[in-house]
Amino acid sequence: MFAMQWFHLDGCQALVTGAGSGIGQGIALGLAAAGARVACLDRNLAGASETAQRIVVTGGEALALAADVTNPEQLGAAVQRVVDAWGGLQVAVNAAGIANACPAEEMSPEQWKQMLDVDLNGVFFSCQAEARAMLGGAGGSIVNIASMSGVIVNRGLLQAHYNSAKAGVIHLTKSLAMEWAQRGVRVNAISPGYTLTPMNDRPEVAEQLRLFASDTPVGRIAAVDDMVGPAVFLASKASAFVTGANLLVDGGFTCW
Repeated sequence: MFAMQWFHLDGCQALVTGAGSGIGQGIALGLAAAGARVACLDRNLAGASETAQRIVVTGGEALALAADVTNPEQLGAAVQRVVDAWGGLQVAVNAAGIANACPAEEMSPEQWKQMLDVDLNGVFFSCQAEARAMLGGAGGSIVNIASMSGVIVNRGLLQAHYNSAKAGVIHLTKSLAMEWAQRGVRVNAISPGYTLTPMNDRPEVAEQLRLFASDTPVGRIAAVDDMVGPAVFLASKASAFVTGANLLVDGGFTCW
């Protein structure tokens, strides 16, 4: 029988990468509001600490952790800190990532490799560290933040490296979901559409944002908070029969 409590995360230990700003920060705050203890991980410890403090002042419990998602050893140590502090890990959201643009014929090998290293390898290493804790415990839910750019090619944006990395995240999510399905760990992805994050909230891209909004069926670009509900759903018991899914949260953009 359905119960609203299925959406609650009371008693859950959660880890969010990229929690220092943008979508990662919004989701970290949302998981805490749903009842979870939240470990806020970011390469920038100041950003992670700010998010953790915002959770604490509202009565929640949080940790601030610094780690580079391209470094498996740092990620393993961060997950172990969560397990040592709280006794386990049941929820993880991997939101750390970068974005930039460059014509493909002009892109340096270094720019290509950095994008794949952070946005794809970083997600794999994060999932790997998180799953090791979950598979050894009572299972859990991992949510990877991909992008609608992993499904479509954005008109006017020269970002073959970013699109390729996000497409990889979507298929990685499905692959890990199938490996771990019978061992109690669910793995799903959220693919945001155009979202107003600090990275996009700049005067020089204001006109581009207006064009993005006009191309989106609902008539606006997403707010960070638009990603929170989907993340809580995928993290919670309410999605217990959902794994290997890529949830497009794009205002209908990919329908056109």
